[in-house]
Amino acid sequence: MAATTVAVEQLDELRGSFSGRILGPSDDGYDEARRVHNGLIDRRPALIAQCHGAADIADAVRFAQRTGLEVSVRGGGHNVAGLAVADDALVIDLSQMKGIHVDRSAQTVRAQGGVIWSELNREIAAHGLATTGGAISTTGIAGLTLGGGLGWLMSKYGLAADNVIEIQLVTADGRIVDVTESSDPDLFWALRGGGGNFGVAASFVYRCHPLTTVVGGLIAHPFERAGEVLRFFRDAIAGASDDLTAFAGVVHAPDGSGMKLAAMILMHTGSEDDAQRELAPFLAWGPPALAEVGPMPWQVMNSLLDDGYPRGALNYWVSSFTDGLSDGLFDTMIDRFAGCPSPMTAIVLEQFHGEVCRVPVDATAVPHRGEGWNLLITGEWLEPGETDVNVAWVRETHAALRPFLSGGRWLNYLGDDQGRDGVRGAYGPNYDRLVELKRKYDPDNVFHHNHNIEP
Repeated sequence: MAATTVAVEQLDELRGSFSGRILGPSDDGYDEARRVHNGLIDRRPALIAQCHGAADIADAVRFAQRTGLEVSVRGGGHNVAGLAVADDALVIDLSQMKGIHVDRSAQTVRAQGGVIWSELNREIAAHGLATTGGAISTTGIAGLTLGGGLGWLMSKYGLAADNVIEIQLVTADGRIVDVTESSDPDLFWALRGGGGNFGVAASFVYRCHPLTTVVGGLIAHPFERAGEVLRFFRDAIAGASDDLTAFAGVVHAPDGSGMKLAAMILMHTGSEDDAQRELAPFLAWGPPALAEVGPMPWQVMNSLLDDGYPRGALNYWVSSFTDGLSDGLFDTMIDRFAGCPSPMTAIVLEQFHGEVCRVPVDATAVPHRGEGWNLLITGEWLEPGETDVNVAWVRETHAALRPFLSGGRWLNYLGDDQGRDGVRGAYGPNYDRLVELKRKYDPDNVFHHNHNIEP
């Protein structure tokens, strides 16, 4: 149903109780509010409900039910598929919901659904605490956590979803419920990795951990040595401690020059002495063209990649878990990257080990609990006229790498064109249980503008 068919009296009724703003296509601020992080997304929702709290969310959900408007939900707006906005839909926009409360004695933090990781990190760091956030700090806490939440601290503390102890949820019928392991075990299970399929998350309570300083940074080598770098990395990271998180890949220099590099991104949460000892082989091999590794506040480490993924850049990503780290995988990555059309694109290997892999496969909706690697192709460019060539390159590169990949997919990296097979790959053996719970909690599929679990 388009906005023009919503009766004036229905809209006035919503505005009468709503504490936030209701924006239509003719209102000031509408165009800015419909923009998301990925500049490739250009959708025109019927209405945007900028909520201030759970009551606003509930009113918006019930309004959509009464009027027949479809619903999409925006938290940080960082999802690469742009699922936060949909044409002719009601966007339930949480971006104004920025409340954060730290309980230092309990080592927990409650944060509303519009908070992004840089904001959460800053508040908990003031209390000497940290929790697993995304690899990029401009990402919203809501979408990342509901999708599982991989990040730099996952080998030490598990995923963001593993650190959630309560979620305040607005359900498909507009009820506000506080979901915990003890209150609603099935729903709590589904929310930790099930994406936006089960409701609108108004707030989260996370378990935090004492951590202020890490040792981390970037080591880069000339692209001509990429094969040697990746083979060295494969051997050096074997047996890594929980304190060490390491990603590697082929990337472009961050200065915009277009120079291709082979890079390793490292972070260590242990003592400085332990960090120096475990990182020494990485720093000594080479010699590197660039090595910027040292002690830094955790929140600085979490922001190191932010500038490489600016708001408004055009993005098309594909990822899959690998069947190990073979020479054939490395050679294909390098061969494909040599012809990459954009000086912003990268192919990165993200390591899964440590605490994230000690959680049973069926303990949360996230099934990816084995030690291994996720390969992520981040196609990124600035000029709309270059879209076709860049999208084609990402797809062709993923196809060339397919012989080295498993069927596993990471939910938050799926594009909106990767369909049911992508969703099944993201949930693996947990998919059927998620379908059953979708039938229970959202049988009419009110929340379907997401990586959808069809009831």
